[in-house]
Amino acid sequence: MLAASALDPASSRPNSRLRFDQRILLLALAAGLPAALVALILLWTGDYTPKVQWTLTVFIIGVWTGCSFSVRHRVVLPLQTLSNLLAALRESDFSIRARGASGDDPLGAVMLEVNVLASTLHDQRLGAIEAGALLRTVMVDIDVAVFTFDGAHTLRLVNRAGERLLARPAERLLGRTADELGLRTCLAGHSPRIEDVAFPGASGRWEVRRTTFRQEGRPHQLLVLADVSRPLRDEERQAWQRLIRVIGHEINNSLAPIKSIAGSLESMLARDAMPDDWTDDMKRGLAVIAARSDSLSRFTTAYARLAKLPAPRLDSVNVLGLVQRIAGVETRLPIRITDAPDVAIRADPDQLEQLLINLVHNAADAALQTGGGVTAGWKREGRTFELWIEDEGAGLTNASNLFVPFFTTKPGGSGIGLLLSRQIAEAHGGTLTLENRIDRRGCRAYLRLPI
Repeated sequence: MLAASALDPASSRPNSRLRFDQRILLLALAAGLPAALVALILLWTGDYTPKVQWTLTVFIIGVWTGCSFSVRHRVVLPLQTLSNLLAALRESDFSIRARGASGDDPLGAVMLEVNVLASTLHDQRLGAIEAGALLRTVMVDIDVAVFTFDGAHTLRLVNRAGERLLARPAERLLGRTADELGLRTCLAGHSPRIEDVAFPGASGRWEVRRTTFRQEGRPHQLLVLADVSRPLRDEERQAWQRLIRVIGHEINNSLAPIKSIAGSLESMLARDAMPDDWTDDMKRGLAVIAARSDSLSRFTTAYARLAKLPAPRLDSVNVLGLVQRIAGVETRLPIRITDAPDVAIRADPDQLEQLLINLVHNAADAALQTGGGVTAGWKREGRTFELWIEDEGAGLTNASNLFVPFFTTKPGGSGIGLLLSRQIAEAHGGTLTLENRIDRRGCRAYLRLPI
């Protein structure tokens, strides 16, 4: 009856229906009415004096009505207590507890559950307060500008770094639109990205990150601006230093013997009497100069190839046919292909072929040194395509230099094969990793591409 009245949308409007406590009182009176009537009939039809009859009548009616009101009180009072407890919870007052809460009877179990609910809500609110305090501390001390905009692009939250970036206090920023603050362009475009932007408080290169969230059921945007000018300049300077060091080393390696041999030949030609074998010395010297010049030319060509990798032109690629074709190119040893599904992916066929040729060639070089073999396989997991090339060589001894430009351990190697392969994989949105095998001796190259 309580549930029916609580769910009735019209129960809050005044009407002629009885209240719950009134219905309980009427039910209690109706339950005791037969016994009271029988007692009164027997009393008034019996041979009793009027004094006894009236005294017992008053007693019977008093006991009957008193018990009925007592039943009403015992039913309504716990409900009123529960109502007060729930009202306190609704008002976020979690300090009130119900007395007599135990699991021995149904009413005590209800009281016990309400007390447990109040304790749980109290702990959750305390955790939310602590988390909010931590978030506010992080927002204040973090060295990136954080802005929160609602659906109408109105600023709702800004941290101290954002105030410094816009050169105004939060009181003058909150409530203004992104257009008024000069942040409109930051709320558009892809994320994350690096953009050159000038703000009233600072200018430079900024990493723009944007995400959406909901507050009170309404969409909001979180904008984070991080100054990356100094880190990018440091990375750029280090990249130039590494590049100059590598290029200078290679050029010196080629120019030093050329200069030495050219000096020797010049000294020989300056003599009055030429030795008998001067033509042989001249040929050998010119051959060394030509060889070193060719080496320097190959180096510059390889670097130009590495630096001018074009963007991939995606097309449908049948993996099985591609791997079989590359396995046929390697004639030094057979390439085993595991039972793998016939998968078609979107990739640049030429670049992907060059990547796999590099991996297969490196795996074959390692396997030939130990007399092992090379195995290729692939699989598809959800929206990811994985391909691996396994060899039975000696394994990796120094994995930290695998992708260092022009670093190689093979005689005559250029040191750009793996780096070029990783650039191709990353241009396709994937990754390329190399690791030692755990099942046996050798190395495994993993190529992962999104489908």
